Amino acid sequence: MTASLVLAFIGPDRPGLVKTLSETITEAGGSWLESRLAHLAGEFAGIVLVSVPAQNEADLVAALRNLEAAGLRITVETSRAAPAATGYGSFELHLIGHDRPGIVRDVTQALSQLGVNIEEFSSAIESAPFTGEVMFRAAARLHVPDGISIEAVQAALERLADEIMVDLTASAGESA
Repeated sequence: MTASLVLAFIGPDRPGLVKTLSETITEAGGSWLESRLAHLAGEFAGIVLVSVPAQNEADLVAALRNLEAAGLRITVETSRAAPAATGYGSFELHLIGHDRPGIVRDVTQALSQLGVNIEEFSSAIESAPFTGEVMFRAAARLHVPDGISIEAVQAALERLADEIMVDLTASAGESA
């Protein structure tokens, strides 16, 4: 029997951080299954899905806690895998617009009001070519309930402001 653990971590970025984390997981007999890792403002942060033999779970958690002495803050949660969502289409969202306070709140509120679930989200600030204006760029993988069209999601996001451009495309498992 195996346990699935979700690890969230953050610490000062330095060479070897991922190596240390992966060695700790491997030494406990665990497997690194899936992850999202990023360097942000001098910190290195990530989430990792790990599978470990159930009898080694406590040892792995203790070994991960020992990494905190090196400045790595770690949260460990036992995965409670949810049943696969049915009646949803999967879509990729790409959005670019002038940056302004509250843009993430406004985008996520519009999606939530339609019953859209955000499965993955990334964003960045960048300078626009030629003008140098500060632009907000986001990409997301969305699960949209049956009965909500891709056009309805796009229209709801475009109503947020005239300067936001939205591109939605159907992806694998679509129901558009």
